[in-house]
Amino acid sequence: MKTVDHIYINGSFVKPHGKEVLELVNPSTRALVARVTLADEQDAQAAIAAAKAAYPSFSRSSKELRMDYLQRLHDAVAARSEELLEVMIEEYGGPLRISKASTQRAAASFLQARELLKTFEFVQHVGISKVVLEPLGVVGLITPWNANYSFICGKLAMAIAAGSTAVIKPSELSARQTQLLTECLHAADLPPGVFNIVTGRGATVGAEMTRHPDIAKISFTGSTVVGKTIARGAVDTMKRVTLELGGKSPNLILDDADLATAIPLAVASATVNSGQACMAGTRLLVPESRLDEIKRLVKEAMQALQVGNPHDSATAIGPMVTQTQYDRVQRYIHLGIEEGAELLTGGPGHPAGLEHGYFVQPTVFANVTADMRIAQEEIFGPVLVILSYKTEAEAIAMANDTIYGLQAFVSSADLARANRVAAQIVAGRVFINGMYDEPRAPFGGFKQSGIGREFGRYGLEAYLEPKAVMGHGETSGL
Repeated sequence: MKTVDHIYINGSFVKPHGKEVLELVNPSTRALVARVTLADEQDAQAAIAAAKAAYPSFSRSSKELRMDYLQRLHDAVAARSEELLEVMIEEYGGPLRISKASTQRAAASFLQARELLKTFEFVQHVGISKVVLEPLGVVGLITPWNANYSFICGKLAMAIAAGSTAVIKPSELSARQTQLLTECLHAADLPPGVFNIVTGRGATVGAEMTRHPDIAKISFTGSTVVGKTIARGAVDTMKRVTLELGGKSPNLILDDADLATAIPLAVASATVNSGQACMAGTRLLVPESRLDEIKRLVKEAMQALQVGNPHDSATAIGPMVTQTQYDRVQRYIHLGIEEGAELLTGGPGHPAGLEHGYFVQPTVFANVTADMRIAQEEIFGPVLVILSYKTEAEAIAMANDTIYGLQAFVSSADLARANRVAAQIVAGRVFINGMYDEPRAPFGGFKQSGIGREFGRYGLEAYLEPKAVMGHGETSGL
């Protein structure tokens, strides 16, 4: 059993002022694995003060120096990738394959930011003005539990590339992962105060960051409910916000799609990261003319997924992260039955033999209608709902019939047709005939899936503020 009783402020590991102790269990076994002392408002204030003190010097650092820092951060995280992977699986329960990808993505995010900096121009000329893209100041980075390493590293990489200093509030449910990752980041030997990490509750540390006048921007990944709270609080000091929030992503299978490819993709997209993913394709929209065939294939594909030990490379679905999350998924499964949807496979309770952890049965509902809550609300577990349509126009309308707009999928044998459909779907990302990884492309949502974008040039620009300087040259005056 581990004890996590330090946070990271001004380049040092320090005891938190906060006194609340949180117990964490392994979600696969429910065994106690850690006791964590949580930071409080006073700790957040100390971290913000450290970041503020470090900002004047760091904001004036050269692009080359920041590129060096990013390389060192990559090397430090990559050096302990196996340890990071093991702790993620034990604490979070993510299956080996997705946990390994998340760990690799975390280290790679620093190299991607470094590569972007090589050609990024912070000074541009528009007419007679010189436009300087300046760092915002101290940024608050608030990250979730479902991909702890990659969210912390991805956001921090962009803040450093921009020349901003950072205060990071990771999820308290990821405290062991955060402790190990912080040791990696510390080994990169950046100037004190450039980044600070305070693990605490959103209602204390997160709230202090949101209202504190010395935080210039909040970048938050998490639920839409919490994102709205942050947005409301941030407006008092006119903080900039990037909010990457919930989703209920449609997966639109057109009537000409190759089902041998489309159905495995549909099941994979719905259950990625054990279904604990904002971008999961949990609404499957299928042509009514092929409904029976698709129901059979989806049922077979879902039942073929291995649920269980996340250390096993054959496991596709691990446990839910906590009892609370397990209960949430169970409530929605019961709700689907009560709403009259057809339970195609799965259902309430644990899979046989897996009663010892927070495991749920991969579940599919068919004959779902758009007015059902299971068709509209984010479940955050391996639950797929199937809706049918008669025409392509109806399918597009159904895809957009949601408060969310984070991601979408389209499957078709006709690439031109798929592109025409993708152009009409209101979502930040649309995948055609597959799931792809392009870290330079923007990531974020329309509607209640968020504000702003992350990744690549679009993500870097979100940490910068343009300043127009007029009359900067002898020939520019009137």
